[in-house]
Amino acid sequence: MTLKIVIDSAAATAPYEQLRTQISAKARSGALPVGYKLPTVRGLAGELGLAANTVAKAYRALETDGVIETRGRNGTFVAAAGEAADREAATAARTYAERARRLGLGRAAALAAAEEAVRAVYAK
Repeated sequence: MTLKIVIDSAAATAPYEQLRTQISAKARSGALPVGYKLPTVRGLAGELGLAANTVAKAYRALETDGVIETRGRNGTFVAAAGEAADREAATAARTYAERARRLGLGRAAALAAAEEAVRAVYAK
């Protein structure tokens, strides 16, 4: 199995974000199965023609999101991303709901604000 990542240097999206998005999507869809060993930072950087820091930044973001996990010198692997992402999204939603309530927003206003934020982010 190969990773098959394509970085568009002419795109408005930063290369590290393109890399993060593609690996995340492949992990969540199952195209990259749990336990799949990712290339080293330097190896992937060389393969994609990117700086090692760019790949490292994407890997750090993916690790923070729970999509990948680093096992020391053994390498970096796809984690059980769906479960971690669902938990983190639920926590973020609850934090937002509690904050909106403290601000005095009613349920309809809080939902409208959340929907507008989601629409703005996903329209990119």
